[in-house]
Amino acid sequence: MIAEELVNQMIPPLKMGDSVQKALQWMEELHIHQLPVVDQKIYKGLISEEIIYQYNAQNALVSELELLYSSTFVYAHQHFYDILRLANQNQLQLISVLDNENHFIGAVTLNDTLMALSDSASMQEAGGILVFWMDKRDYSLSEIGRLVESNDAKILSTYLTDDKDNPQRIKVTIKLNTTDLNRIIATFERFNYQIIGKFQDASHENLEQERLDHLFKYLSI
Repeated sequence: MIAEELVNQMIPPLKMGDSVQKALQWMEELHIHQLPVVDQKIYKGLISEEIIYQYNAQNALVSELELLYSSTFVYAHQHFYDILRLANQNQLQLISVLDNENHFIGAVTLNDTLMALSDSASMQEAGGILVFWMDKRDYSLSEIGRLVESNDAKILSTYLTDDKDNPQRIKVTIKLNTTDLNRIIATFERFNYQIIGKFQDASHENLEQERLDHLFKYLSI
């Protein structure tokens, strides 16, 4: 699913000449803490409750405040993973969407994006999950896929996490279309993969759901 398909039509952009009081009123009505600002269809950045109260600017115009994240946006054709990445990196509640001419076409909330992720096939389909450490230089999705497919299984999704204690190492999480992981684990261990987690019954423990839970925390920012 791409950004254009996730635009929330209920979130209007503010204009530079709008009052800060109007911004606060819209935020309260929409239950969000940030709003996009445009000037002649050009995205100028985000205004937030925090900035308004920090500068005690309740009686000001939007143009009088310093707008944030003017260069943080996605284009209409970009995947919703890009929205999640930007929201996560910047701890934002919404991301603006632009067309190919850099005109603002709408905003996507983190909640909208998480719903799209939870509805994706890889999340809905039952399967097992493997987690393992490996050196970055050795990472090859095609090689990992080959080992999985040699056991008549397929990879539904992957997720990589840097090791904060060792920048040369990554943690790889893969979701498979089978809950019978014993043969696959044996194959990985033969090739010296360091298995650190296995979840053979997705109904009990699901790492991808845990990722969603962490992202949902940003909704309260």
